Amino acid sequence: MLRAENLSRQYFRKTGTANFFYAVKPLNLELLPGQVTVLTGRSGSGKTTLLNMLSGLLPPSDGKVFLGETDLYQLDDRTLSRLRNEKIGVVPQGRSAVDTLTILENIVLPAKLYGRDYPVEAALEQMDCFGIRHLQEARPAELSGGELRRMAIVRALVQAPEILFADEPTGDLDDENTALVFSRLRAFAHEQGKHVFIVTHETDAVQYADAVYRMDLGTVSREK
Repeated sequence: MLRAENLSRQYFRKTGTANFFYAVKPLNLELLPGQVTVLTGRSGSGKTTLLNMLSGLLPPSDGKVFLGETDLYQLDDRTLSRLRNEKIGVVPQGRSAVDTLTILENIVLPAKLYGRDYPVEAALEQMDCFGIRHLQEARPAELSGGELRRMAIVRALVQAPEILFADEPTGDLDDENTALVFSRLRAFAHEQGKHVFIVTHETDAVQYADAVYRMDLGTVSREK
């Protein structure tokens, strides 16, 4: 289980009578194994900031994030990096491929960085599921935006993290591949007892979710 307690993020900027504003206002949140959480909201509402804090990528201004009993932001950088590599998967919103590596090499790179067994067979199976196995020897520059997006999703899935965060995972995809991604992420959560946290503008994502939240001006409210 991942748990956030009184979590918030401030940025210093003169706004009215205050010298700061809340990108994420104080909140408590629990993400349970075997579930899919979907977070919706307009651009600029704080969704990506919240995802980055929950995934160990952005220290909060206040509050704590626990993975099990481990307080993420009490760890030193080296320990936190290893924990993220082993237990937390992230599908970022932007481009994340290493141009000098093949697509297959990009996918197994997180395991290679820490000397774990390369999940080649699992990678090829997932690539097959997402329709990109034939691109395993291609370089990122040869792929479309949608293909690179599916590569990033495969890379996160094959590491079998305890919790997977996906920031707009279907932003570059057509309707068919959007449905494929959401169904595969839901299966990953329900069949393997993992948690999947999805930030998205796609209204169709709600039907795949066990919990739905909406974010507006840094405030999170539950809708399902």
